[in-house]
Amino acid sequence: MTLYERIGGAETLDVLVDRFYRRVLTDPRVFHFFQGIDMAQQRVKQKAFLSMALGGPEHYAGRDLRAAHAHLVAQGLDDTHFNAFIEHLRTSLHEQGIAPELIGQAMALAGSMRDDVLGR
Repeated sequence: MTLYERIGGAETLDVLVDRFYRRVLTDPRVFHFFQGIDMAQQRVKQKAFLSMALGGPEHYAGRDLRAAHAHLVAQGLDDTHFNAFIEHLRTSLHEQGIAPELIGQAMALAGSMRDDVLGR
């Protein structure tokens, strides 16, 4: 079974992404990165990306992580902000009752994307 299947598939991902963005959009450390963004479209892209990254059936056809975040890096996106996003992802997974070992796997996967997101 893929990590996507083990965490609950599409239904879990739908709730997870919604919880994640509710947290992000109220966090003064990072909400400003989403000003002017169509959040409905952002959620669709994030769900597709996470599905693909976790071994699910969705195909993410967006830009690669470096290209997608380059304008944010130019606005000051750094490790502090990345850590805030990771914190919100972990909390959202925990709130959904995902098993700790699966949260650990998801966090390792998310952490492996740090350098690409931050353009390093």
